[in-house]
Order: sequence, then C-alpha cells, then structure tokens
Amino acid sequence: MDNELPMPLVPADRVNLRLLLVSGEVHNFLFNPDDCAQEITDFVFHNWPEGWSSAERPDSNILRLIYHGRFLHPSVTLSALRLPLGKTTVMHLVSRETAPPQPADEERRNSKRSDSGCHCCAVL
Repeated sequence: MDNELPMPLVPADRVNLRLLLVSGEVHNFLFNPDDCAQEITDFVFHNWPEGWSSAERPDSNILRLIYHGRFLHPSVTLSALRLPLGKTTVMHLVSRETAPPQPADEERRNSKRSDSGCHCCAVL
C-alpha cells in the first residue's frame, strides 16, 4: 500500500483523479473534462490497478465517487464540477448500492435555522 504516490505530470487538457479507497490505497487516473462519473467508475472497474486488492473489487454498478463529501450523480461531468485542467484532484471511490438520500430543500433550511440558535432568524 503506497499512499505516497508522486504527483504525475498532467497534460493541460486533462484532469488527474487521485482515487482513494477506504483501505487507503490510491491510484492516479487521467480523464477528459467531459467524462462523467459513470464513465469514470466504469473505466476504473475495467482497468482495476494491480496494486489494489482484487478481493475488494466490487461490481462496477455499485462503484461511486465522493467529492467534497458528496456522492456524485452518475451523469455529472468533471467540467461541471469545475475541476482544474492540468491538475490533480482527490476523490474517494467506494462501493455502495445507492447514494444516501439528500434532505429536501425545506428540511435543510429548517435544520440550519434550528441549529443556529438564533431565534430572530427563524422568521421568514
């Protein structure tokens, strides 16, 4: 398990994704900015690094990407995430049947108001 991979030289028109497994194993992959999360997970599944434990290799249909603490929708592209070209971005790669449900907008607003402790802000 080599967590200290050197930073690769990344072509100016590509995005380097440094994918991190729960086990701590990492690997760098180059992608086009128009590649979507589903294409990325399919590619990784079909090009599973030899250094990654094959016993932990999940089915391709349950591989999910996490970026900034959020599961990526299968159709979101790297360009939609505004990832910098020619740079390395770290994402987590996990196996999960479905992403956890996101709270509805109203629930999020109510949660933020109740967590703030400021009762004057609770008035709409």
